[in-house]
Amino acid sequence: MPFRTKPLLEGWVAEFAASGRGVGGVIRVIDQDGSDGSDTGLITVMLDDASTVIYLQPSAPRDPAWTVTFEGREEAFSLTPEGVARMSSGLRLVANLGDFLQAKSSTYLGAHPS
Repeated sequence: MPFRTKPLLEGWVAEFAASGRGVGGVIRVIDQDGSDGSDTGLITVMLDDASTVIYLQPSAPRDPAWTVTFEGREEAFSLTPEGVARMSSGLRLVANLGDFLQAKSSTYLGAHPS
């Protein structure tokens, strides 16, 4: 049974946002059913300066690692240098969120070994 359910992930995302590191995009936890129908949770990030959706999800059950996936785009987009700087801040948000989720997963797995 996956431990990273939607309610647990919503709590983690709220904790991350409260830490002040959740700036530069919109973070949402959405429903995602695993292959066995269980709640596995999925986190999406919409950056302020790019319409590409970014997904964060566990790499594997009982593995603390997380994977970041960038949704494909049909069209190119252009930014000013200032826009690129803002986008890089948004990508830093995604990296910080991934690190945070991995740390929370490691802590959880350490407290619940089976």
